[in-house]
Amino acid sequence: MGDQSGAFQERVTKRELGNENKDISFTPQEIARYSRHLIMPEVAMDGQKKLKAAKVLLIGAGGLGSPLGLYLAAAGVGKIGIVDFDVVDYSNLQRQIMHTTYDVGRKKIESAAEHLRATNPEIVIVTHEVRITSENAIRLIEPYDIVIDGTDNFPTRYLTNDACVLLGKPNIYGSIYRFEGQASVFATKGGPCYRCLFAEPPPPGAVPSCAEGGVLGILPGVIGCIQATEAIKLILGKGKPLIGRLLLYDAMEMKFREVKIKRNPECPMCGDNPTIKALIDYEQFCGMRGEEAGAVQVESDFETTVQEVKARRDRGDDFDILDVRNLEEWNICRIDGATLIPLAELPARMGELDRGRDIVVHCKGGVRSAKAVGLLREAGFTKVRNVSGGILEWARAIEPSMPTY
Repeated sequence: MGDQSGAFQERVTKRELGNENKDISFTPQEIARYSRHLIMPEVAMDGQKKLKAAKVLLIGAGGLGSPLGLYLAAAGVGKIGIVDFDVVDYSNLQRQIMHTTYDVGRKKIESAAEHLRATNPEIVIVTHEVRITSENAIRLIEPYDIVIDGTDNFPTRYLTNDACVLLGKPNIYGSIYRFEGQASVFATKGGPCYRCLFAEPPPPGAVPSCAEGGVLGILPGVIGCIQATEAIKLILGKGKPLIGRLLLYDAMEMKFREVKIKRNPECPMCGDNPTIKALIDYEQFCGMRGEEAGAVQVESDFETTVQEVKARRDRGDDFDILDVRNLEEWNICRIDGATLIPLAELPARMGELDRGRDIVVHCKGGVRSAKAVGLLREAGFTKVRNVSGGILEWARAIEPSMPTY
């Protein structure tokens, strides 16, 4: 990774020597605010000055970004940057505690900044209302000391990792799904990067998203707090960070376990002879988690729209609607007359379908149904089409009163 990978550790050393923090002071209100830190010998005045001097970038203002932002702001991290381009939706409120019911429809970046400034008006909040890409990642990350990955998709995760390696910035990683989460610290001097663990992004649809499989609302609070703890430890230069260690959490069993990760000398990003020299965007390789629509493409001849399905129903055309979502999703909302065969069960239940009939296939947003169409075509079904946008698009364009999730 080169000498830059140790830049943060070098800055910590300087702070410990007092070279960077000698001019930092606190108002009486700040002394009161941080008093429980100031009486701890592991933090004390010098440590609180390090926190005030620190600059941390949060990638994402959602499930992980919410506890991250709130606790780092409360702790007194002097400058917090937030990268996000989404809006607050009702489906976010079960876990994204930085946003409230009154924020639904607002830009997450605005809601997050407002709540963090209310939490601690003594710090600086910088908003970056953009999708992080290969074009802007270096520019976004470079001004900060630490990057915290609060994303829910593989393209951004790999892009963040690669940019952090190139810039020598610690990358505090977190991931959640259903009842399980994990966290680690990547891209530090001598330590592994995310690619040492997973060298290449997965193909589209290979890993289910939280939008597809769900997530326990409390889970991002646990993992986000672990990430925030790691950030504060790095800033203070105290404790044993999760460098070279992947922490795994199972909420159902209430168990933590640890997996050792070594830097891979053959890693394409941080190895001895890296083959990745520049940033690229990975949407074409693995799709976007949490954004089902459009992540997997099918040929136009095997694609249809919700408007076309509605028109065929109104004309009385004879065709079948196949729903490949899970039963739990089916119980939330469904298209009248559809048949449910979850995607995981489809290979074993194809005998229930008539190869001679027209079949339109839908899921939540279009990813699983596109995969189902591919499976059916391979099995000899020639009259199958994927419903673009899935039931979310049906609810938006055809049945606005239908509940969504």
